[in-house]
Amino acid sequence: MSSPRERIMDTASLLFRQQGYNRTGINQIISEANVAKASFYQHFKSKDELCVAFLKARHEYWFSELMKYVSKSKTTKKRIFNAFDFIRYMNEIEDFRGCSFLNILSEISKEQDAILSVIKKHKNDLRKFFEKELGEEQLSAHIYLLFESSITESQLFNSNELVERSKKIVNNLI
Repeated sequence: MSSPRERIMDTASLLFRQQGYNRTGINQIISEANVAKASFYQHFKSKDELCVAFLKARHEYWFSELMKYVSKSKTTKKRIFNAFDFIRYMNEIEDFRGCSFLNILSEISKEQDAILSVIKKHKNDLRKFFEKELGEEQLSAHIYLLFESSITESQLFNSNELVERSKKIVNNLI
């Protein structure tokens, strides 16, 4: 059996993605992770602190998986296409739940600075990824925005159609 911290993180990750941050309570996490309340508070002082840990772990996982996808190709165009294929992959394995970072962003207040900071870092790292791949600031911003909207729209419509349309646009831009 995994450690209490791992069980808390695994449970919170699943619940935050499935039912959202605000609808997930600490007591539910404690119950479903099969840990004592004291164990929860030994590892996390608050739900916000748990959310920060979740988002940091999600960032590492997400970028690791993205890099696996883009590293399959040598050319810039194919690497960018692979990034969009990564959206399809994530949609399929996570049932079109969208971006964990944007989902949580929509649920938090401006005063939750620690969570907001992790979300901003993730999005800035994604912007830097496209800047590094493409080199051109305007083009990379355009592709980044297509990428982000593809994630959001595919979640909304439970479809990868816009991901494929975005790849066609990318083909014309690069």
